[in-house]
Amino acid sequence: MTDGDGGAGEPASPERRLAELGIRLPPLRPRAGNYVGYVSHGELLFLSGQGADGHVGHVGADRTTVDGRAAARDCMLNLLAQTRDALGSLDRVERIVKLLGFVACTPDFRDAPRVIDAASDLVHDVFGPERGAHARSAIGVAALPLGFLVEIEMIVAVRG
Repeated sequence: MTDGDGGAGEPASPERRLAELGIRLPPLRPRAGNYVGYVSHGELLFLSGQGADGHVGHVGADRTTVDGRAAARDCMLNLLAQTRDALGSLDRVERIVKLLGFVACTPDFRDAPRVIDAASDLVHDVFGPERGAHARSAIGVAALPLGFLVEIEMIVAVRG
């Protein structure tokens, strides 16, 4: 991983970081109800929760923490695709402000933060330590829409 320096003191371009990391964003997922994928208000972009196709079940029952982390990373890829759709380029992201992550799990599972760390790690890799630093909540739940293992929503500050 590079230090995120884009030269001359400028942070690295998130779009360039995706390419350097060999990451291609997935196509947008279809909405699962009566809502929009994102709403822009002022300098903030609010992204609806994203699950990840192929990742279903409950951590602590039929899925492992490693499975949950893979799902969280794929959720973030879906959120980044939504962000690019909303803004035209991830380079318009001023900062990742907040993540809210839900993990479908058994009642005794206590490691939701470790699961959602996979999404946070990807954000830091793409946006760097300053633009990628964010507030976050990680919550274990009994069930998620469509049987998803993980769902994450995000708030982003946008450059003018």
